[in-house]
Amino acid sequence: MKTSPSFPSPKLLGVFKTFGVFGPAYQVIDAVRQLADGDWMMRVRLLETSEEVEYRYTHVLDDPKVA
Repeated sequence: MKTSPSFPSPKLLGVFKTFGVFGPAYQVIDAVRQLADGDWMMRVRLLETSEEVEYRYTHVLDDPKVA
C-alpha cells in the first residue's frame, strides 16, 4: 500500500529542478491543492518559457535539482 505524501515542504519553494534527468528546468512556486489520492498539485514555472503549470508533488520529489 502506498502512503500519501505529507504537505509539501516549504523548503521546496523556489527550488530549481528538471523534469527527469534530461528534461527542461523548472522552479517550484507553490502548493495548489490536495488530490483525492493524497498527493498534491504544485505550481511550477518552466524556465524556458516562463509558463506556469501544475505538476504532482511526488514527481517534484523524484526530479533532480538543477546543478
